[in-house]
Amino acid sequence: MHNFEKLKIWQKAIEIAVRVYEATAPLPAEERYNLTNQIKRCAISIPSNIAEGAGRNHEKEFIQFLAIANGSTYELMTQLILAQKLKLLDEATVQPLIEQLIEVSNMNLAFQKTLKVK
Repeated sequence: MHNFEKLKIWQKAIEIAVRVYEATAPLPAEERYNLTNQIKRCAISIPSNIAEGAGRNHEKEFIQFLAIANGSTYELMTQLILAQKLKLLDEATVQPLIEQLIEVSNMNLAFQKTLKVK
């Protein structure tokens, strides 16, 4: 088992989740239960799956949860791009988040490779 709070990937994913909550706060009320809710759920899913995987007994299970977290990363990217195209979020808000998500995805894949080696 891994101490998830010490994992850089988890720390960065938490940072993204906080930034997503801040970015979506001013969105229109009619989107609160639609796209905004889905965006927030994806943002929460990334660090949550990293933490859950870290608590599993086997590296194989951890890798599986990291893969789920990576899927949520790409899902969140898609939703942010959609929010930008719908003019709910501007490029200045979305682009830095996308860059952070790409960084977390790259870290995730590299981390999975180190776990497979062991």
